Amino acid sequence: MSSNDLFDGLPPPTAARPPPAGGGGREASPSPPPPAAPAPAPAPVPRPALKSSLKRSKPSPSPDTTSSPPAATVATPTAAAEEGNVPGKRLRFRTTVDASETQIIEAMQKITSHIGNPSKFSKASKLALQLIEAGSVKPGTISHFFAVLKAAMSSPGACNEPSVRADYHTLFTAAQGVAEMLDQQQKNQFDIWVLHAVVANDLFTDDSFVFSKAVGKVKDAISALPTATVEDDNDEAAALAVASKTSITENKADDSVATSASNSLPDDSTHAASSNSREESSDPFGLDGLLENKSKKSERAREKTVAALNRTADEEESKRYLKSRREALLKCLEIAARRYRIPWTQTAIDIFAKHAYDNVNRFTRQQRDAIEKLWNSIREQQIRRKQGKSASGKLDVNAFERLQEKYAHEKISIRHAVGGGGERRATQWLG
Repeated sequence: MSSNDLFDGLPPPTAARPPPAGGGGREASPSPPPPAAPAPAPAPVPRPALKSSLKRSKPSPSPDTTSSPPAATVATPTAAAEEGNVPGKRLRFRTTVDASETQIIEAMQKITSHIGNPSKFSKASKLALQLIEAGSVKPGTISHFFAVLKAAMSSPGACNEPSVRADYHTLFTAAQGVAEMLDQQQKNQFDIWVLHAVVANDLFTDDSFVFSKAVGKVKDAISALPTATVEDDNDEAAALAVASKTSITENKADDSVATSASNSLPDDSTHAASSNSREESSDPFGLDGLLENKSKKSERAREKTVAALNRTADEEESKRYLKSRREALLKCLEIAARRYRIPWTQTAIDIFAKHAYDNVNRFTRQQRDAIEKLWNSIREQQIRRKQGKSASGKLDVNAFERLQEKYAHEKISIRHAVGGGGERRATQWLG
């Protein structure tokens, strides 16, 4: 029986089956197998990790990473960049130390014991500067820090020594940032120290701008001084007399003076004991405190006594402050006058000395004499400058003027050759 269907008797179409494991089957696949995919190119070798990245802790591995086969762990540049952006722990170093107030006070006391030594000042001042920068100078420690500055300025002339000049300038410039925590008496003393350690050291600079700025500060300080009185002159003369008498007494002092002084101590103690016994005998049972009238009178008398003592102390402090301030300003004037031989300082020093001379009535008698001597010296050098001479007395000429003077005595020939023995003088050739 015939049929027109061409696919009659053939099995239905099915998906391609893999060959059997035995490989001996006779059936062949209807289509040839697809060509094998080319092997992937080997990944480029990553750059060696930096030493700092080795210190960074690795992020915790994810489950996907642990389940992936080892062949997939080969790093590529893109993957390495993404891995570097993963936040992780970094190695950090602490730059500050949390110290207690007691530790800070102990450190300041240790600095105070060493900062007065010129050979140790550089290191001690850097430690004090670190305390300022760390914010350790607070109202609770400001009195101890003031003791550090006081020990550093135990000798005001030491701050202008070339070996420690820069360290003094740095320390007291930084200390100005914490000066608002000082009381009024300490602020007055600190202002005087700034004149010695900052302004006076600025006058040693090689920068004309800094020098002019320091001169301006001293001029303003001189203008702010009150006029000196006869009492100020008398106090100065008395202080000089006491100083000279003390020096003479110290030169003549010997062991017998010390012995007599030691022998006088029991008499003073005996006198104090007898005065105390008289006070106790006048009120043996302490009943005077129970009397209201007497207590009020004694309270008012004590208040008046305390007020009088405070006024006296304030007056003495004001006199001492003005005396020290005048001495510091005179010191600045002397430092500037010693630098008059430098040409670019001369104009500023001329103005500075003239200003001090015009305000000489703001200084005491001895200081007025010193200012007048400085002004006369500077004015004499100023006259030399106007005459074409330097501060040393030699002619102040430049290179062109020196060559002009040299060739003025040479002869020039007709052929314009200097020194040719002609009749024309070199002055005509130089114009």
